[in-house]
Amino acid sequence: MRKTQLVLLTFSAAVLAGFATATPAAARDYPWCAQGGEYDYPGECSYSSYEQCQASVSGRLLYCDRNPRFAYGQGQQVQPQPRPPRRARPVAPY
Repeated sequence: MRKTQLVLLTFSAAVLAGFATATPAAARDYPWCAQGGEYDYPGECSYSSYEQCQASVSGRLLYCDRNPRFAYGQGQQVQPQPRPPRRARPVAPY
């Protein structure tokens, strides 16, 4: 009986340690959305490629279109490129 309790305690500690070290999934905007029918705007945006979206909407009276957040750059924030350093102009003395 005592051995069973020790095994259960060890197992539960291992499970809790696994939950404590798990990292949450990162949110991601996909570039293609299934739109129309039962979906409101922008639709079901969970497709990496146009072909995946087409396969999913086939026979469902839906269509595929670009994810507006992805298309207009709101989904994945891209760091702006740094500006090149300015060249100093020589100034003639007066």
